[in-house]
This record gives sequence, C-alpha cells and structure tokens, in this order.
Amino acid sequence: MTLVLATDDTGGPEIFASVQGEGPSAGMPVAFLRLSRCNLACVWCDTAYTWHFDGDERPHRSGATFDRRANQVRMSEAEAARAVTATGAERLVVTGGEPLLQASALAAMLGHLPGVAVEVETNGTIMPPPALDARVAQYNVSPKLSHSGNPAELALKPAMLAHWAGEERAYVKFVIASPSDVEEVLALVRTHEIAPRRVFLMPEGTDSATLRARMEWLVPLCIRHSFRLSDRLHIHLFGDTRGT
Repeated sequence: MTLVLATDDTGGPEIFASVQGEGPSAGMPVAFLRLSRCNLACVWCDTAYTWHFDGDERPHRSGATFDRRANQVRMSEAEAARAVTATGAERLVVTGGEPLLQASALAAMLGHLPGVAVEVETNGTIMPPPALDARVAQYNVSPKLSHSGNPAELALKPAMLAHWAGEERAYVKFVIASPSDVEEVLALVRTHEIAPRRVFLMPEGTDSATLRARMEWLVPLCIRHSFRLSDRLHIHLFGDTRGT
C-alpha cells in the first residue's frame, strides 16, 4: 500500500519534527506527517495545497489552486515510517487534509512504528476502522461550523458527532472566526452531549495579530462556558508556512 502525502517547499514529503501548535498537546515535541486530499472544503483552510487542486471549483478565499502532481508524493508505508523514525520523535501527529481517507494505508504504516504514540487530526466525518483505532492515543476532532462554507449535511454528521462525544480519547476543537460561531458550538455541545472539558475553541487566523485579537473576546467565552482555549503556536513561531 502507498500513502499520498502533501509536499513541503522542496517537493519532498511533509514529514518533520516540531512542537504541536494546537489543542491538548500544544507545546509537546512531535513528528508531523501531513497526508494529502480532503473530503471537505473550508473557505479559510490554511493547507489548501492538500486538496484545492487545479480544476477544483469549490470556493477558497485565496482563489488559488495548486498543481496536483507538484503537491503530492507517494510513499510506501515502510518508507513513511522510516522518515518518521528519522525525526527521533516519540509522538506522531497525523494531519491533512483528512487523514482518515487513507486509514488502511495509515494503519499499515503504524505497524512499523510500534513504540510511537499517535495523534490523528480529523474533521470528524469518517469512522476510523478498528486496525487504525487500536493504535491511536488521541483524536483531535475539528467539526466544521457554517462559516467554513461546508454544507452541514457533509460536515456535521449526527452519528459521527455522537461517536466522538462518547470517545474519551477525542478532543473536539472548533475553529472560531466571530462570537456568533460560539452559539453554533453551544447548540452542538448540547445536542450531542459533548463534555465541555473536552471542547477547545481556537481562533481562525494565519497571523499573530489576528489570533491575538480574536483571543481577547474568546477568553471570556471560554470562561463562561467552561471550554478550553487553543492558540496556534506554530503561527507565532514560524508564520503560515509548510513543514512547521
């Protein structure tokens, strides 16, 4: 089996060591592996090079599309595992795109990494198969709200939201662009009985000034509703760049 990965700025696979920038593991040293392709299309997506290829007419605020061949690379599961091992990290964050589109190949790759703890970052619309689920220590689930531009019937599947609400390994992270987005979060949390202690609110933004400005009004909302706040450390440290 092969994995389809996103590319870094050199055209090589986007596998790199850094610190986790978001969610409950923020600040931890990790390896990242970024897979290509996504089943959703967020208008503000900061990794549009993983899915918004030439000919894709789904909207993105940049208006840019990307050459598929230049932005994808295929690796065997063994090759990808060796590249992860070479980072020296003891924890792996698998991100995308939507990683669960390649769940079978991903599970095969993790078979070569028995001692590595695994986080999977997902939009929450796809059920992980048992072979992969058995290897995952943490799910970072990011359901997409209406401001993402995705139809609710694609992005907010009730059965899947109920699944993640009952999964203790799952932390549910909502991207927030305006205070009104939090009302949508509250409705989802109530409907699906998601524990507030596992809910993160994270400002949408790809520069430090925007993130800081939005966190000023996000902090009181987190306090009021017992939610957790997530920053985006990698943006402050490295900017909106690949391989960081």
